Parts: sequence; structure tokens; C-alpha cells
Amino acid sequence: MESMRAVGGRDAAFNYHLLRSALDRFQCSLPELDDDQLQLVRRSADKSFRLESLVLQSSEAGALVIPDDQVEASLRAVAARYPHEREFLSDLQANGLDAATLRRALHRELLFDAVMQRVAARGAAVNDIDVRLFYEMHSERFASPELRSARHILITINPDYVENTRVAATSRIRQVAERLRGRANRFADMARRYSECPTAMDGGKLGDVRRGVLYPELDGALFRLRPGEVSAIVESEVGLHLLLCDKIKPGRRTALSKAAPRIRSLLEERRGRNCQKAWLAELQRSANPEAI
Repeated sequence: MESMRAVGGRDAAFNYHLLRSALDRFQCSLPELDDDQLQLVRRSADKSFRLESLVLQSSEAGALVIPDDQVEASLRAVAARYPHEREFLSDLQANGLDAATLRRALHRELLFDAVMQRVAARGAAVNDIDVRLFYEMHSERFASPELRSARHILITINPDYVENTRVAATSRIRQVAERLRGRANRFADMARRYSECPTAMDGGKLGDVRRGVLYPELDGALFRLRPGEVSAIVESEVGLHLLLCDKIKPGRRTALSKAAPRIRSLLEERRGRNCQKAWLAELQRSANPEAI
């Protein structure tokens, strides 16, 4: 693999972008990449380095100062991932970096992040009306569905086994249904004895089920039951079932007062991102007016 240092005469801090892209895309360092992976990493790094450089040339970047102790803290955080300093330095060298270059790259990264945070803060403040409108327009996000605590008994249909032919399976589940008539409290015991589903070990327990999770035939039957009621025999693609609705847990809607902090944070983040996108677009237009 060609040397990574100051590729094409570019600032050696570019190698930090190469390494970061390699880790993000392939979870490995540069020497571990094949040629195709390296080309993908190089294109991604070139894009991120150009954008970072453009931002750092802006007037907003010129008005900011990153304290040396903040850079050193970032450097120590990276070094702390290694058991020994020699391994840290060796890995840097393998990826076309050294401590000084990494320090410069981290300073650039911290300055870039500070500029983008400042730009994001220009977004219009989120007020209570914005929060309420979002809450009403996206009410499904703040509603928890109705749940049914359910159990079932399954008898499979399999013509390869005498006891599981359709006739035999139907006869067996009818016998179970008859024994359960008026005795829903015995459902768990009957499931342990007769069900051919792995849930039999837990008394046929399906847990808390929301609409749309079970096979359509079972879903429709379960959500027609009252608490403590056993269904008629239901057939699905896996066999014949009896269902018990243990309990109904009604759906609920999170109150606006509880949802408001999360909504406000979401809207502030969204407005911040929009400000950043608009600012970057204008910055790029100014840098390349012929591309307009």
C-alpha cells in the first residue's frame, strides 16, 4: 500500500480523515484495507476533509478559539484506548500519523464542531405552540397500543404423522376445548399437557401482544375476546389453536406535559441541522460561484 503521509502534498491531517473513514466504513485501520476499500475510504475522506477545510476558512471559525487543554484532553482520550504508549505511537505510524499530526487533526475537528454548533444555535427558538402542533400532528408517536396478555394451545397438522393428520389434530383440539369449557383457569395446565408449541413449557404464554404481531387469524380472534375468555378453534398456517385472553391493557397516550421536553429537543435539533445545511450550502456557493 502506498504511503499515507501527506497524500498529494496535502496536510498530513488528511490522514486522520482517512483513518476515521476506514473505521466508520470497515471497522479497521488503513493497513488492513484492500485496494477497493482504500479507494472508497479515500473518496469519503476527501469529501470530509474538503468540507472541514472550507468551514475552517470561514469568518465564523476565525472568531473561535479552541483551548490547548481541550485538544490535549482529546489526544489523551485517543491514547487511552491503548494499553501502552508504544502501541499507540506504533498504530499512529502505521496509519500515516504521529502525535503532532494527530494533535493538529483533533484541533481541526474540535474547531469544526464548534463552528457547526454556533451555526446550529442560530435556529429560531422553539416555542410552546411549535411543541403543541408537533404533538397533535404526530399523535401516533405518543400513543402506546392496546396490549393483550395471551396464552395459546397449538396442535399441529402434519399428514406424515398419524396423530397429526387433519382429522386426528381436529379431534384432539376439540377434546381440549371441551375440557376447557367453563374452566379457563385450567388453560395453563392444559397447554403444558397438550400444546405442541415451545410455549407449552410456560403454560402457553405468549406475553403481551399488540395488534398485527400474530398470524392474522390469531390476531383477529384474540382481539375479539374478553378477559378470561377462551376462543373457538382457530386455524393458522402452523396448525390449530385455542387462545386465552388473560388481560386487556388499554392503549394510552403520553400527556403533552411529559412529551414536551422530548419534542422540544427534537425540534431544536432539526432546526439546528437545517441552519447548518443552509449555511454550508451558501459557503460552498461562495467558494465556487462558477458552479451556480
